[in-house]
Amino acid sequence: MNQTARKILGAILILVLMTIYAVLATTFAAANLEQSSGWVHLVYFFVTGLLWILPAMLIIKWMLKPDGA
Repeated sequence: MNQTARKILGAILILVLMTIYAVLATTFAAANLEQSSGWVHLVYFFVTGLLWILPAMLIIKWMLKPDGA
């Protein structure tokens, strides 16, 4: 697969990842943190807001791989 095709597929994968991750993180918070304080919500959403970056970095690394590698 050439780099252009990987970039297109990677962009789609990142959008899908972000959408699914946001829905799951919000659903988990709504189901389990409703009685928690605002500080717990702040920490939870700060951490989960950063965690999606790890799989996205792997996708970006794959997207930028040179052709023929």
